[in-house]
Amino acid sequence: MATWNSRGLRGSVLEEMINRTNEKYFGADLCLIQKIPTPITPIKIDKTNRQITLAYFDQKSTVDYIGAVQGIPVCFDAKECAVDTFSLQNIHEHQVEFMKSFERQKGISFFLIYYSHKEKLYYLRLSEFLPFWERAKNGGRKSFRIEELDERFFFEGHDGIMVPYLDMISLDLKLRD
Repeated sequence: MATWNSRGLRGSVLEEMINRTNEKYFGADLCLIQKIPTPITPIKIDKTNRQITLAYFDQKSTVDYIGAVQGIPVCFDAKECAVDTFSLQNIHEHQVEFMKSFERQKGISFFLIYYSHKEKLYYLRLSEFLPFWERAKNGGRKSFRIEELDERFFFEGHDGIMVPYLDMISLDLKLRD
């Protein structure tokens, strides 16, 4: 069982960037995206400042964010990577199944990956991710290299928006048509 105090801050840089982006997008009435909290059971609480110091995850989480962009259902997970190879052990079967089901309901599912050592953002469409996932399930490599990714989906912040993923959703939709 994973403990909250040993894993709780993983991905916090990217998540903070996404949260600020979501606030700007909401303020401009472009979308409504919410961070989904992971349910936890507190084990130890520091009584002096009433902070949880140890907790266990109650259940498997699905994705980090969910909402709607101009009437289109959207869900995504945020991942940080400090090397050029992304390990698939950071993604769980139940998350992939949720994202597949979400897309069957006409939603858009994707991963936002922040390659922190390069300060590069990547929008990984579910359709691009699934071949990597299947390769691993069939005994192949349990990771993918940055060179295997579609160059069109690397992106940068602009105009005060730290993670302008709406640009990537727009490109994703064009390619789906």
